[in-house]
Amino acid sequence: MPQIDANGIKLEYEASGDRGAPPILLIMGLGAQLTRWPEAFHRALADAGFHVIRYDNRDTGLSTRFDQAGPPPLASAALRAAIGLRVAAPYSLGDMAADAVGLLDALGLGSAHIVGASMGGMIGQILAARHGARVRTLVSIMSSSGDRRLPQPDWRLRLALIRRPPPGDRAQTIESTVALLKRIASPGYPPDDAVVRANVARDIDRGYYPRGVGRQLLAIVASGSRGPILGQIAAPTLILHGADDPLIPVAAAHDLQRRIRGARLEVFAGMGHDLPAALIPAITGHIVDHLRRAEAGPRAARGDGSAVS
Repeated sequence: MPQIDANGIKLEYEASGDRGAPPILLIMGLGAQLTRWPEAFHRALADAGFHVIRYDNRDTGLSTRFDQAGPPPLASAALRAAIGLRVAAPYSLGDMAADAVGLLDALGLGSAHIVGASMGGMIGQILAARHGARVRTLVSIMSSSGDRRLPQPDWRLRLALIRRPPPGDRAQTIESTVALLKRIASPGYPPDDAVVRANVARDIDRGYYPRGVGRQLLAIVASGSRGPILGQIAAPTLILHGADDPLIPVAAAHDLQRRIRGARLEVFAGMGHDLPAALIPAITGHIVDHLRRAEAGPRAARGDGSAVS
């Protein structure tokens, strides 16, 4: 997979589909490498006639690591955020959005459809609000506005996100990561243990970097709520969320729909904080329909509404 210079750093990326087709930029979530997008997911988008680009966010996988920033002070940052104090971080979600713009620049793309999952959805929201000319449409999957008044995950789950095993003990790292992914997985579509374990082992061998996960989490905390800027989003927006998401409860999806003008919402029963194989045809079907409507013209792309699948 190639690397490219973007926004002053190196980003590892991969592209599939017709290079002359409308581009889709896929942005993954917290600590997740580009390999976390299921093959069936990005292949369905490419087969539907789009040029699909995936990449490792900064501090993830094979992209630039911010070793010089040191270990992230997550405990003190969480305490400061809880009492309304400013949190300092080596970089913000806005910087990560600028990385995405830099990647589009480096690839010679004036604009793209943006599809972001979890933290990637947060980055996508900033892209659409602050770099609107670069965003054809926005698809925000299992994400949030960051409003601290929204329902939060169980404290034990939040602690599990912070407590990552150090690099070195591969077997322990695999087991603890598998356990975490199973805790946030879709209760209506339980994952195959063997598949999850194989995917985790692949990602650990490719580019396991727990300090980067911590710094990305610090960036989320330090960036605060995106509520004040979401009203600036003009791109046709589709929000996809699981009804049973334990990490970002579904109330966050309804909050986003209220804040983004004309946003459409699809809620999937039985879905948690993952992309279960059984739902990929439905999820990608909604995305392809959303993008095609936008490509056909602005009137076809806008409209209110929500549904439960």
